[in-house]
Amino acid sequence: MAMMKVFKTVAAYEKSFPKAVQARLKALREVIRKAAPDAVESISYGMVGYKLVGRPLVYYGGFKNHVGFFAMPSARAAFKKELAKYKNGGKSAIQFQHDEAIPLGLVARMVKYRVKENKARKK
Repeated sequence: MAMMKVFKTVAAYEKSFPKAVQARLKALREVIRKAAPDAVESISYGMVGYKLVGRPLVYYGGFKNHVGFFAMPSARAAFKKELAKYKNGGKSAIQFQHDEAIPLGLVARMVKYRVKENKARKK
């Protein structure tokens, strides 16, 4: 079993990818930080993760053929129609292939949806 590479910062994580993938990861990071400015950013499960009010919010990561965005099963279900054209895996993973544009507006709406969920659970 291969060891997962450990990154101390998001910048180091991003720099481990080819330039074109770095740009895609940075675009996702920017959208997430704007949609959830109070979220705490970290490296978790070998990718970039965000928590809000102590609960997981969203994750993203770079892969050989795609960028993965993980917005929890609830958000994937809520945006099912809009996500139908994208490949997905597992309960919350959405794959944006490197030859297709990342729908940043959709990502922003999904992050905001998750922010509302996390804040509602805190109350």
